[in-house]
Amino acid sequence: MNLDQFNRILRQVLILPVVALALMAAALYWQMHDANQTVNLIQASSGWINQAALVQRLVVDQESGLRGYGITGDAVFLQPYFEATNRLPAIFDGLEAGAGTPEQKAAVLNLRGACQEWQEGFAVPLIATLKAGGQTNDVTLNLQGKQQMDKIRLLETAIFRSAAARRDQRIRQYQQQMRSMAIYLVLLAVVVGLMIGLYMRRQLQQVSDAFRKSLNVIRQRADETFRSEQNLRTTLASIGDAVITCDADGKVLTMNAVAQNLTGWTEQEARGVALSKVFEIFDESTREPVENPVAKVKRLNRIVALANHTVLRRPDGSEILIDDSGAPIRDQSGALSGVVLVFRDVTLQRKSQAALLANEKLAVAGRLAATIAHEIHNPLDSVSNLLFLMDGQATPEESAEFLQIAKQELSRVTQISRAMLSLYREAKAPVTIDLKEMLESILLLMDRRFLDTGVTVATDLPPGLQVRGFPAELRQVFTNLLTNAAEAAGEGGKLQLIVHPAPAGFDENGHSLPSGAVVVISDNGPGIPEPVRSQLFRPFFTTKGESGTGLGLWVSKGIITKHGGTISIGSDTSEEHHGTSISVFLAFDPVIQLGGD
Repeated sequence: MNLDQFNRILRQVLILPVVALALMAAALYWQMHDANQTVNLIQASSGWINQAALVQRLVVDQESGLRGYGITGDAVFLQPYFEATNRLPAIFDGLEAGAGTPEQKAAVLNLRGACQEWQEGFAVPLIATLKAGGQTNDVTLNLQGKQQMDKIRLLETAIFRSAAARRDQRIRQYQQQMRSMAIYLVLLAVVVGLMIGLYMRRQLQQVSDAFRKSLNVIRQRADETFRSEQNLRTTLASIGDAVITCDADGKVLTMNAVAQNLTGWTEQEARGVALSKVFEIFDESTREPVENPVAKVKRLNRIVALANHTVLRRPDGSEILIDDSGAPIRDQSGALSGVVLVFRDVTLQRKSQAALLANEKLAVAGRLAATIAHEIHNPLDSVSNLLFLMDGQATPEESAEFLQIAKQELSRVTQISRAMLSLYREAKAPVTIDLKEMLESILLLMDRRFLDTGVTVATDLPPGLQVRGFPAELRQVFTNLLTNAAEAAGEGGKLQLIVHPAPAGFDENGHSLPSGAVVVISDNGPGIPEPVRSQLFRPFFTTKGESGTGLGLWVSKGIITKHGGTISIGSDTSEEHHGTSISVFLAFDPVIQLGGD
């Protein structure tokens, strides 16, 4: 059962009693409305009876006043008579209007006629006789008046009985309505209660079953979560990298054994402590603090890596070189709920890289030594031959010419030896390097090799482009790149060496680049296939078989990266445009990582 189904059942369980109560209220209102109507009829009957009783009293007042006047002859006694006579017409009008049946209305009309007949046939003549001084002992007149009054009393009695009977009927009707309403409400309550009970029992049974299933699912997922957590803890404890997890505020939650060993903190000590205190890092070269990985992940909202040459300081003051990365942990809504930090000790790796770099330098030095020996041997051999000719039968003019040639050859030897010294005179701090002068000195050392293989080199080296760096390292890089280009071009091949300024901008990843210079070395060799090209900067990968170490490009990239630059390779293997081009970017004023090799 999902949440929508549960809400629907809940609404049904709540709405059904409300509807039932509304129906019962409507039925009760209907019964009460009928009862109120009956009560109104009873009240109307009582009012009508009261009006009839008032008629009876007024008729009595008329008769009493007339009799007193007849005995005393005093007109004062006629006052009740005249008051009753004046009121009776309005009361009879009310009785006629309030008559509930035609029979009652007919009875009222008969009574009204009888009263009018008594008044006109007996009361008025009797008053006139008395006023005229006559006697009231007229037997005929008195007998007529008595008969008329008896008729009035009979009619009044009939009206009272009829009205009382009708009122009693309505009272019984009201009582029956009350009994019926009570019975109806009880039956309706029982029926509705049973219906609600049966319906809610079925619905609540569904909810109970769904709750039981949900509880089983929750227990199953809890077990799975527990097993997953145990597996995760086992994995974290067994992997070789250090792992630290933090909450969204950067406080440590968990640490595996490797992380505890590298940081010098136990998990119990570090739990709840800010990562910046447990994981104290700074730059190896500048000794400046490095941005906390948690803060960096929160700021960039993506996976981040520490800069190269990051040092971790432990509580005992010892330091280790590390390489790490941080990644965000997100909840179901995608909001940041924490950060996981993975790092490793790269001290031994750095030492190994330094050893490999030193070996590569020695290999380059060996190759250059053979080249230089060959370059120096040829001029010295020429000088030896010239001296032999001068020691023989040469004329003074020929000796002067031979001496000039010997000086030129010795000057070439001096240039080669100076270039050799500059190549391996390591500077302790970055210096200003003129790219044109540095590249021309490298070409001078490699000139004989190019001549022997028939490789031609076209250059475009504008003056005035200067960068800061370590000259020996950059000469090593470009010597290696020119050597690779010459070997790729083969006998009779062509090389291009071009330098041009590069304004500040952005690379293909959107990272800002400072202004600098770009050195492009191109050859017309067969090109490098894409699968090979993607692995060229990996250590020990070579395309030269036993004659290559596989370290040249890897070391070159490390040196260029150390100088804050970039190196990239483009190649084309097609028959029309085959060849390879290597571009090296060097900033004019880079931030050089002094701790790297």
